[in-house]
Amino acid sequence: MKSFFISSLNAHLRYQDLPGNGLPIIFIHGLGCASSYEYPRVVMEPIFRQRRIILLDLLGAGYSDRPAAFSYSTSDHARIISMLIDTLDLPECDVYGHSMGGSIAIEVAAMLPHKVKTLVVSEPNFDSGGGFYSRLIAEQTEGEFVRVGYSRVLEKEKTPWLGCVSATAPYALHRGASSLVTGVEPTWRELIYSLSMKRWMIFGENSLPDVDQFELPKHGIQVLTIPHAGHSMSWENPEGLAKALCQAFSLAE
Repeated sequence: MKSFFISSLNAHLRYQDLPGNGLPIIFIHGLGCASSYEYPRVVMEPIFRQRRIILLDLLGAGYSDRPAAFSYSTSDHARIISMLIDTLDLPECDVYGHSMGGSIAIEVAAMLPHKVKTLVVSEPNFDSGGGFYSRLIAEQTEGEFVRVGYSRVLEKEKTPWLGCVSATAPYALHRGASSLVTGVEPTWRELIYSLSMKRWMIFGENSLPDVDQFELPKHGIQVLTIPHAGHSMSWENPEGLAKALCQAFSLAE
């Protein structure tokens, strides 16, 4: 596990840097998750050995620090990741983001369009308003959620998400959820439509039908579907996610 120190926050963002050739692929996880938790099984597929893989835990999640002064907005997460890419001196890279991480990935690509060669997102937030979980969290005040709401989430959760959300700072979870509900301007949808690099969208088949499976291709975004999976595709079908990512990132079998 390596770390990137953010002096303005006196905090470390931690990441796994797995050796390989070709363009590095940066993985950005979703709300209440961690790349160190979700993606090792995915990148264990032999085909990923062609590439350098960077699995980062966002601030407030996984092994990274939890600075109380940080906003945990998608835009500020994206700025931190852009700083990391510059610090690692990566002239080019590919980026994958899931759910909230997909929205962050879109902002990273917009900040570094000369460096991001291929952008892949899976079921991100394209518009303000949030999703089911983010709305449930954001409708509470931060104080209420930290005092009561977070423990209720842990008590009720029965899926593998429990393992990573329990390693997420409650205030980070609330601020991230609130950021998804508030949205950004231009929207994540407008941003991804405006980008010129290769862009891919991945759906789990259990999340369909979705209007975006037909709308996104009109804007040059290619669509892939993973069988036997819904939104939590990294643990529902890790082999399927790996196969889809290999196709999007042009990894040869």
